[in-house]
Amino acid sequence: MNSPLWQPDQKTVERANMTRFRKNLNRRFEAELEDYDSLYDFSITRLEDFWNAFWDYSGIIGDKGVAPYVVDENSVFKARFFPHARLNFAENLLRRRGARPVLIFRGEGAQERSLSADELYDLVSRLRRAFAERGLKSGDRVAAMLPNIPETVAVMLAVTSLGAIWSSCSPDFGVAGVLDRFGQIEPKFFITGDYYEYNGKTHNILDKAREIAAGLETVAETIIVPYSDAAHGQDAGGMTSLAQLIAGYEPEEITFEHFGFDHPLYILFSSGTTGKPKCIVHGAGGTLLQHLKEHILHCDIKPGERLFYFTTCGWMMWNWLVSGLAAEAVLLLYDGSPFYPHRRALFDFAENARMNIFGTSAKYIDALKKGGIIPMATHDLKFLRLMCSTGSPLAAKSFDYVYEAVRNEMQLASIAGGTDIVSCFVLGNPVRSVWRGEIQGAGLGMAVEVFNDEGEPVREEKGELVCTRPFPSRPVRFWNDEGDKKYHKAYFERFDNCWHHGDLVELTAHDGIIMHGRSDATLNPGGVRIGTSEIYAVVEQMDEVKEAIAIGQKWKDDIRIILFTVLAEGVTMGDELFKKIRNRIRLGASPRHIPAKVIAVADIPRTKSGKITEIAVRDIVHGREVKNLDALANPEALEHYRDLPELKS
Repeated sequence: MNSPLWQPDQKTVERANMTRFRKNLNRRFEAELEDYDSLYDFSITRLEDFWNAFWDYSGIIGDKGVAPYVVDENSVFKARFFPHARLNFAENLLRRRGARPVLIFRGEGAQERSLSADELYDLVSRLRRAFAERGLKSGDRVAAMLPNIPETVAVMLAVTSLGAIWSSCSPDFGVAGVLDRFGQIEPKFFITGDYYEYNGKTHNILDKAREIAAGLETVAETIIVPYSDAAHGQDAGGMTSLAQLIAGYEPEEITFEHFGFDHPLYILFSSGTTGKPKCIVHGAGGTLLQHLKEHILHCDIKPGERLFYFTTCGWMMWNWLVSGLAAEAVLLLYDGSPFYPHRRALFDFAENARMNIFGTSAKYIDALKKGGIIPMATHDLKFLRLMCSTGSPLAAKSFDYVYEAVRNEMQLASIAGGTDIVSCFVLGNPVRSVWRGEIQGAGLGMAVEVFNDEGEPVREEKGELVCTRPFPSRPVRFWNDEGDKKYHKAYFERFDNCWHHGDLVELTAHDGIIMHGRSDATLNPGGVRIGTSEIYAVVEQMDEVKEAIAIGQKWKDDIRIILFTVLAEGVTMGDELFKKIRNRIRLGASPRHIPAKVIAVADIPRTKSGKITEIAVRDIVHGREVKNLDALANPEALEHYRDLPELKS
């Protein structure tokens, strides 16, 4: 395609926070940054000046301390940002006061409620007093299994305001999966919901919560946050309701204690499909600074705008979403199935709540396309100016669909980063064009390059995504990792003095990024590197195919591609469809991408955050044990891949 799908007009560029910040740098440093390219170069070559200036521009509450603001700048692994700074993460998210709503919640059923800035502040005030009097202190861990409701945000803010560390998962996790995560971090409190709703069904989780609490030997108290009405929870079998927890505590002004920049804020978990999940510790300052940069500059959020991301509390996008409070956004929270009671449910929410930023997954967009949903024909989306997509690569045809069926006057930002950095390496840009199939570019301050296997930078060919300069949201450490050995091995062993992220990507002529999937799931037939997303982008456009997963099978001293497909209702796999799929892949990708076998299966295994897991399927096919089935949302799906006769010939 020779022209972009979307371009910002001159007024949009002039009003963008990105432009205002660039001009701020010009005044402050007597620089001559004329465009985004020069701003980006400044951000990765003058790290200290860039992040120091952005701290001031974003209005972070706290003390930066004295210079230097970046130490060990030449070491990606050892560098530290704002070593003398003091701040409180929760204080920055609670900066607003007033009667206007800052949290607006909708459940998939009839549940709706909101909290104003004053109501949120008062609830946090009462919660933090209750936790403090129960002995919660700086460095303690609090583990939560909660739905995405306003009270979850309030409890997190209360916990982190005291310097304690928050860790959460979604309530659909199984007992073993929760214990594999929370058991490693020895929490002092366990917070649970009573039930959640999904796809028209009510799922009671109190029995599961009791079993989990019994397995967490360090937990002093288990607290229930009711899904439906947080003010009237009842005690259940020795657990404390939220209402009981805060009874007797009146709201008061909070005196926020300030902590160091790297003071632990969150513990997030890797997917855990190859063993127990890694416990990734993120610092308060780095998380806040990086999220504010992404919200204010890359998403161009203005105070009062309405920010939504479809996420559970077990995915890092929940942590990303709640930081929007520090950018003075109004957060739109949704819990339940995005397709209940119908496939337009999230667009009902978008229209009614006057949503400005709509965040979702590539799989959701693809499902809408396959379902023939045309939101622009059924909904008034005039307030929607930005749609974000992450979780897996967004296919080029899905870009077309968004502009043809959702809204043609908005920016589409495919974004990518991960739990590892609780933020993005590459994402949207309000002052640059959107090109079909491409992420707009690297984030400010993120020195993203693409390396070949020899560690050399390449352009317009596939390679490994690396970051060659330090950035503030690098994890503080892994929990229980003496000497940072596991941490170093995870990201710094492959290339010297570079963060190696494990994504197979391509840098385009527009300085955009094309994602080709995880490099550990890369296919290598005949020694040629092929990203699985290139196959999915073709085959999942076919009406006959609902979803697909591809792996490389060891075969006769080489690797052959096996494609598993979940077929549309009423469709069966036969010679005609087999040939059609192979031909589509030949034309849409290349002859190298053609699978040796195409096998219909009933389901595809995925992680709790909804990502398909090629590694687990590959292990099953090769007769290897899948080490952590509890990391999967649907581990029973793996049985469809075990001992298939088609794979023996």
